[in-house]
Amino acid sequence: QLQLVESGGGLVQPGGSLRLSCAASGFTLDYYVIGWFRQAPGKEREGVACISSSGGSRNYADSVMGRSTISRDNAKNTVYLQMNSLKPEDTGVYYCAAGKLTTRMVVTTPWARSLYDYWGQGTQVTVSS
Repeated sequence: QLQLVESGGGLVQPGGSLRLSCAASGFTLDYYVIGWFRQAPGKEREGVACISSSGGSRNYADSVMGRSTISRDNAKNTVYLQMNSLKPEDTGVYYCAAGKLTTRMVVTTPWARSLYDYWGQGTQVTVSS
């Protein structure tokens, strides 16, 4: 089956770092935009970061800009989200998703969930002391 699998979540102290991974199986990520989303308990799912198929264009939510980096290794069929200086408000389930967005959309408005065709099951990130 076409599948995305997230990993790398866990419990971390405020100010700590995590590196999340999104690995594809059943298809290649070479031609897909990849987005990271998160959902806190009782909250709507929100976009965190996205990256174009080539890796040349990226976008970040204001809440994580300056603290996170999205990257991809197409040879490994994997996308990463490095998060530093983590805050309790970063807590939530983090999902990766693949879609056929244009580069224009990546840099302007990539946050609608309807733009993404494939979704992972999520990995839990908990930031707490």
